[in-house]
Amino acid sequence: MNHAGTQQVITYIDGFNLYYGLKSKYGRKYIWLNVEALSTCLLKQGQILKKVKYFTAMIRHNPNKEKRQRTYISALETLPNTDIYYGKYLTNQHTCPSCGYIENIPSEKMTDVNIAMHLLTDAFNNVFDTAIVISADSDLTGPIKMVRNLFVNKKIVVAFPPDRVSFDMKNVASAYFHIGRQKFAKSQFSKIIKLPNGVKIQRPSSWK
Repeated sequence: MNHAGTQQVITYIDGFNLYYGLKSKYGRKYIWLNVEALSTCLLKQGQILKKVKYFTAMIRHNPNKEKRQRTYISALETLPNTDIYYGKYLTNQHTCPSCGYIENIPSEKMTDVNIAMHLLTDAFNNVFDTAIVISADSDLTGPIKMVRNLFVNKKIVVAFPPDRVSFDMKNVASAYFHIGRQKFAKSQFSKIIKLPNGVKIQRPSSWK
């Protein structure tokens, strides 16, 4: 679907994988992230951004985290070319075998399945020339390989979040790279965002 020499690009963002990579590498400094601005930073000459697809799950059982996430989702919803897709957020009890301490381990389900489904569907519908997958979840290796085998003219580029890598994904991607700090620094939302209804939201105070 190459239009007059321009390559149509869709980015597929694994929200939790990106969040934990950013937090691991930089603390909370770059979490107030404008994913459309970031996606635009990743484009090469002759490419245009058609859509950003952001995959996440709503946190439960932690009111402070829930509030910060809702604020961030509200910011993402102001972006004109970004769609948000939700999986499930689960907490599983884990008992320490040595001391008996019980803790709740959070996990997020369905993001890999949702990304795989969208990658395949969008390839079949010929809505991208290049897909940029921002994740290091090796469960996406199979779907990426399948799209590349079925659609030999389409490229799947893997952009690894900070502190994250998948050697399996490297092996099947058309290309891969780590997203550098400068791109995150250049792609932050304004501290205060005005929503369409006039309400103003601002970056959570701990995200700096």
